[in-house]
Amino acid sequence: MAQEKPDSVVRLLSCALHRIRTTPPRVIASPATQPRRAAVAIIIRVVPPPNTIPVSVDSPLPTLNQFFELDWVKDPLACPEFLLLRRDGAGPSDAVPGRASAFQNFTGDGTWKSSGKAGAHVAFPGGRTEEGDEGGLYTAMRQTWEEIGLDLAERDFLCIGQLDDREITTSLGKRLLMILSPFVFLQLTPNPLPTDPTDGTTIHWVPLATLASAVLPGHIGDKMNAKSRWSSVTVDAASRLTPRRAAILKILVRVLIGSMQFPAILLDLPESDAISGSSTGSPAALQNSRSYPPLTQDKLEKGFTATKLLSGKNRNKSRHQLKLWGLSLGMTLDLMATMIPPTSLPSSAGLNKQPTSQDLHKIALPSLHLPFHPVGGEGMRIDAVAPSLASVFPRFSYPDVNFWIWVFGKRYREVVRGWEASVRDGGSNVRRVNWSGTALNTFYAAVRKALLVVLVLRAVGVLVGLVFAGWWVFA
Repeated sequence: MAQEKPDSVVRLLSCALHRIRTTPPRVIASPATQPRRAAVAIIIRVVPPPNTIPVSVDSPLPTLNQFFELDWVKDPLACPEFLLLRRDGAGPSDAVPGRASAFQNFTGDGTWKSSGKAGAHVAFPGGRTEEGDEGGLYTAMRQTWEEIGLDLAERDFLCIGQLDDREITTSLGKRLLMILSPFVFLQLTPNPLPTDPTDGTTIHWVPLATLASAVLPGHIGDKMNAKSRWSSVTVDAASRLTPRRAAILKILVRVLIGSMQFPAILLDLPESDAISGSSTGSPAALQNSRSYPPLTQDKLEKGFTATKLLSGKNRNKSRHQLKLWGLSLGMTLDLMATMIPPTSLPSSAGLNKQPTSQDLHKIALPSLHLPFHPVGGEGMRIDAVAPSLASVFPRFSYPDVNFWIWVFGKRYREVVRGWEASVRDGGSNVRRVNWSGTALNTFYAAVRKALLVVLVLRAVGVLVGLVFAGWWVFA
């Protein structure tokens, strides 16, 4: 019988899904002034090894516990994957109300994604809740069906649970736009399922191992064969802070404030891992080609048109470079954080002794391996209590802007410390208090104050310079 490795991705996935299933999510109620909500689907599957005996479609479906005891799931060659979409040409000008593009192009602070050449951006299937939807779960399932033709209501899928709600705001957190609810689904069958993505939408099944190597702690992530690397996405601050048609004001703000950088994970995926909504091809002609890996049979059955088939060393040239950032990265990090095994109490606490507050504060909070920290939160454990927030806070290109954010970030740091203490103590405040929303609001309050101070100082500097120049010329 096949056995998975102690720190295999399958075992870590089992830990994550069981934790999501037994942990109630933090649900944020929509205020009366902004009832708009949205939902996305995080779809996970385990691709069996190439030599797996086909499973009958009439076979009884396993429970979650039984699923991870199946031989084809425990096989060392089994590959857990999750689904991401690449939407071509998505942007604020062509966002359709009610569709996923209408909010998936937002970063964590509500700004729109740029369309730079550094790499394509990806997101989860989903969209806004429409009138008649029975709830967030129904919205995620309906939007997934409409966008990629995958029916999550079929017997092949199991809804594991929901991650914490998150708030989507406008630039710098001035106004709430909607509440977003992510739902996690697991495919229980090894058989490939047909999809039908809309035009301009491309499906990518991304191996979980590529992310585990980048974000899980070193003793776990270093054991993964697949690798991904951290990158960044640069967003023009002027386009987020000024009116659309104010060209002169945009130039002025761009010179005075600079740009914002958001962290991103660069996914390097082979071309054959993509399913495009506007592609055609011959599955029979492609099926026997040795240029395709054996785990892409479901893509071949779809009938996509691949790029030129390469062999040998040139095969690596036909690849996609996709950037995972913003809201999508935040939800992915929240999912990956559930894969970290919980830390036990110190042995000094004893077996029959009630742990004291000193013992609780000795616990090392399990956290992801993130190569960045939010501005103004240096030394804080925001990566442990909420890795998604650590990924959506921007860092400005001008050092003095970051300095003033730190100066005005005292309240933000107090919120994070309180959140960390609540997590360590395991109290009810962890789920009852909207820590993430409070941290987001206090951080962007510091950003607004910092930008105001920077603009005033820049204006004073320019004025003093002009006065000095005039005095020097006329003197």
